[in-house]
Amino acid sequence: MTETTARTDAPAPAGEASPAAGLPGATEPGYDVTTPLDIDYYEAFADLPAADRAVWERARAAATAVQAEFVAAWDRHEYPVAAAAGLGRHGLFNDGLDHPELERFSPLATGLVNMELSRVDGSLGTVLAVQGGLALRTLVYFGSEEQQRQYVGPLARGEVLGAFALTEPDHGSDSAGLETRATRTERGWVLRGAKKWIGNGASGGITFVWARVEDPGAGGGGAGDHGAVRCFLVPQDTRGYRGEVIAGKGALRAIDQAVITLDDVELPAEALLPGARTFKDASRVLYATRAGVAWSALGHATACFESALAYATQRVQFGKRLAQHQLVQERLTRMLSQLVSMQLYCVGLADLEAAGRLRPTQASLAKYHNTRTARAIAAEARDLLGGNGILLEHGVIRHQADIEAIHTYEGTESVQALLIGRDLTGYGAFA
Repeated sequence: MTETTARTDAPAPAGEASPAAGLPGATEPGYDVTTPLDIDYYEAFADLPAADRAVWERARAAATAVQAEFVAAWDRHEYPVAAAAGLGRHGLFNDGLDHPELERFSPLATGLVNMELSRVDGSLGTVLAVQGGLALRTLVYFGSEEQQRQYVGPLARGEVLGAFALTEPDHGSDSAGLETRATRTERGWVLRGAKKWIGNGASGGITFVWARVEDPGAGGGGAGDHGAVRCFLVPQDTRGYRGEVIAGKGALRAIDQAVITLDDVELPAEALLPGARTFKDASRVLYATRAGVAWSALGHATACFESALAYATQRVQFGKRLAQHQLVQERLTRMLSQLVSMQLYCVGLADLEAAGRLRPTQASLAKYHNTRTARAIAAEARDLLGGNGILLEHGVIRHQADIEAIHTYEGTESVQALLIGRDLTGYGAFA
């Protein structure tokens, strides 16, 4: 517990005593509710390989170093781009990808990085999801040798920020119906359309744009390509590309998402990613990132639970600490049971992936369970902190808001349920 300090609506100028100092009831202890407690009740992480633990510690050190900056940026609704890109200097953007230029993390280490960044700050976790999980993954999976030679290293090091542009203003959950068009020309391609909710889409870096091919001619290299969904590497300074930051967000306020307009964006033929040939390839990227979202939800939930536990052991009401009350102990136990279930889901995911047996719908189930459960833990924690639970300095309300975003992105709860339902029953129920 920190020293007792006076709290007022308007802090006194430096060097002056608070106007409320010494008044009855005017002081309140400062609560330490953001220091990690590393609660691991079922010892899910007790026997980590040394290499995985070292990666986890690296992620914690890197995230903690920029935590104050991101918390302040969340409050101001600003994107601290330099601090975000700095994660690349710590080698944290590789997201478990296998490439000669990238340090290879195990599935467990990859998950722990997602978890730790989100435990510190949800916007940090989303920076990783966008830069590594979406942009870098798209390039590694589908890019040409030349595209990879030019951009894998800079993306991994954070020297260039990357975006993944799939969803559109009128196509979110039904992104397979995307309307952005790529018309083949004698010199290459022309893109026309719009995208929305694109992380890093206005960062000045590069964007991987998914578009439907318009090439009705039967001859040449376009034979059979008309109507297919392909992916294009678009530098954001290309003429006709415009990224406009979305204002007024109530979640993930320390990373920018953008509305992108593509107004006759002319690209050379080599802008096409040769390995991305259908919408299923875009889905392959999303399936891979859903496991990351499950780990991210665990990070948020861990922060909320540990804040509630710490607060309950420090806050005194009715003459004793909250933790000494029966109802509080029951609520903490309920949150712990939920947190443990999330931890076991994530470790199970990592084990399946390491064995090469992870199926897309298993990742969907983990996201479905963990984001739902994180919401429940955050709500309980916020309530247990009482009025202090809505103060940004205590973190819980920020995590609660950010959980709402990850609950939606990379496939909403309903989409995950339909994917799992189809796998269970054999019947598609998307329409």
